[in-house]
Amino acid sequence: MPEKIVVGYDGSEGSKRALEFAMERAKAQGAGVVVAHVLEWSPYSFLTKEELEERHVRRKEELTRAEEHVLSPVVGKLQKGGVNVETALRYGNVADTLSLIAKETGSTQVVIGRTGESGLSSRIFGSVAGSLAQSCTVPVTIVP
Repeated sequence: MPEKIVVGYDGSEGSKRALEFAMERAKAQGAGVVVAHVLEWSPYSFLTKEELEERHVRRKEELTRAEEHVLSPVVGKLQKGGVNVETALRYGNVADTLSLIAKETGSTQVVIGRTGESGLSSRIFGSVAGSLAQSCTVPVTIVP
């Protein structure tokens, strides 16, 4: 079974660098790439029944929009590169979900881009890269 590399991709410059790095590695190793996009969604809310229904509708709309505007354009370009490309689109905590996708797909590595932001929120709550590096069960490469 060929190896797979999960790439966290959100269309940002950092994720584009991570994807480029992962594609180079995949070509060199004969591996496949799983382009993963995770939409953050807080599980902690107290909503009415009507608000929950609206939330589910919005969630479907966001997934459709992410598929059309984030994943599909990049996958179309990647498939021309001779690497087997899959996609994963999920809601959840970004670090936990990328780790889960790696486990589910049997991937041997996760690659993400670093944003370089060191704002107050990342100091208090930690960064995705830091959380992923600490919790993931496969090697994590953080592309600067």
